Amino acid sequence: MPVYIIERNVPEVHTLEGRDRQAAALKSVRALREIGPEIQWIHSYVSDNKTHCVYLSDNEDLIYEHSKKSGFPANKITKVDWVLEPVMAEVRQ
Repeated sequence: MPVYIIERNVPEVHTLEGRDRQAAALKSVRALREIGPEIQWIHSYVSDNKTHCVYLSDNEDLIYEHSKKSGFPANKITKVDWVLEPVMAEVRQ
């Protein structure tokens, strides 16, 4: 399944704590369950007023559907072509 990075502009997201963080995650998970197994949330990175979320999805349309159902914007969607990791430096060709 293709990997996508979704940039979401969410004002004050970095200030969420405890139950509010849990509620946000639950809202996302419920939307994913409604859509089905063709889209999966791996994790998100939170910074000033933004999240960068890593998803597996059959296509971008499912990401937009999740955005509508969850209420979390999908301001920018980037399909990952491949992953570069430190271990690749150790592999001999």
